[in-house]
Amino acid sequence: MSGAALIAGLIPAAPLLAQDSPQGAIVIPDNVTIFTNDNPNVRRATAVVNGAVITGTDVAQRLALILAANQGKIGDEEKDRLRLQVLRNLIDETLQIQEAKASDIEISQDEIDQSYARVASQNFNQNIEAMNAYLTRIGSSADSLKRQIKGELAWQRLLQRNVSPFINVSADEVKEMLDRLKAAKGTDEYRLGEIYLAAPAEAQEQVHANALQIVDQLRKGGSFVAYARQYSQASTAAVGGDLGWIRLGQLPAELATAAREMQPGQLVGPIPIPGGFSILYLIDKRQVLTADPRDAVLALKQISVDFPAGTSEAVASAKAKTFAETIKTAKGCGDVDRVAASIGASVVANDQVRARDLPGPLQNAVLSLSIGETSPPFGSISEGVRMLMLCGRDDAQTDEGPSFDELMAQMEDDRVNKRAQAYLRDLRRDAVIEYN
Repeated sequence: MSGAALIAGLIPAAPLLAQDSPQGAIVIPDNVTIFTNDNPNVRRATAVVNGAVITGTDVAQRLALILAANQGKIGDEEKDRLRLQVLRNLIDETLQIQEAKASDIEISQDEIDQSYARVASQNFNQNIEAMNAYLTRIGSSADSLKRQIKGELAWQRLLQRNVSPFINVSADEVKEMLDRLKAAKGTDEYRLGEIYLAAPAEAQEQVHANALQIVDQLRKGGSFVAYARQYSQASTAAVGGDLGWIRLGQLPAELATAAREMQPGQLVGPIPIPGGFSILYLIDKRQVLTADPRDAVLALKQISVDFPAGTSEAVASAKAKTFAETIKTAKGCGDVDRVAASIGASVVANDQVRARDLPGPLQNAVLSLSIGETSPPFGSISEGVRMLMLCGRDDAQTDEGPSFDELMAQMEDDRVNKRAQAYLRDLRRDAVIEYN
């Protein structure tokens, strides 16, 4: 190589302006050579965060909660990804607890214990002793879950002190939004769940791969709420990723485009958005300020008959037909018990069934019934055949929409959530983290 060529190679090229680079002020050349095959994720099983140690036991016990929620149906490769994600979550949790302490926010042990007892009662329908035993049995511990509770409480309290007081929504903004709501009457509104994964430029491929694995587990029956609580890096993680009722105009364009085509119960993602990826789950859909027939409260009687073990499909079909023809001879709800008894069928009643809580295929069938009419027969050889008789219906009242105060609270929450994401990014950026 000539001297001139060598010198030219040492002179830096003119720097790209931030707006010319997809990474902003960080300039990464197109032709990148990786000088080592060392993958730090292979050995980074634990970490020290600003002096606080996260042990392998901490990671293992938190991972055990996820494995138990998925009934152990997770492969070894996915477990490795989960382990890394759990470590990242524990790092965030540690930063949140440390920041709360630095702001003189103390979470008492009594508060943690009370929240733990509520989790045991509401989520597991167990007392504390049974909950402790369950956690030990799956390889986790009460201390692990209580630390997660402490992190959530600390972060909520921190946002209440350092973020919420500085969020301002004016009366004019709320009034403008109310006017928009009235103008949007009859348009679609969506209740969405979101799992948001932040993806710095250098980790795009890895985060995308992780997101694909999460989607795969969700499609296999994993709990969206559980995955959102564990993986989502949005502030809605604490409520299982639930964004509440929103209109498409409130979403980033990429998410709005995807949500527009979704049906209730559908999962979509990962969707690339600025800063990362989102996984969306459409919980429900309705029309703004319009009464939804599915909100009707129904009084129903369920008539059912079982098939003996070993019943063939042909015999079951014939019996189902006879069953349906017989039940249809009943003269309304007052007569159906007698008719059912004549063929050995059982009857149960419930006068507080919301139409939207019925399985999708049954909702329209039942909502089209008149009082005393029955749905088509449904069921299976293993579960028997059933029919529903409509005995009463209280239709939903027209939705008047949120009040001024409710809408102001929603808008404030949305701004708090966005500020919270930026707050956590700042904590990560300034943290001193050593990996082992």
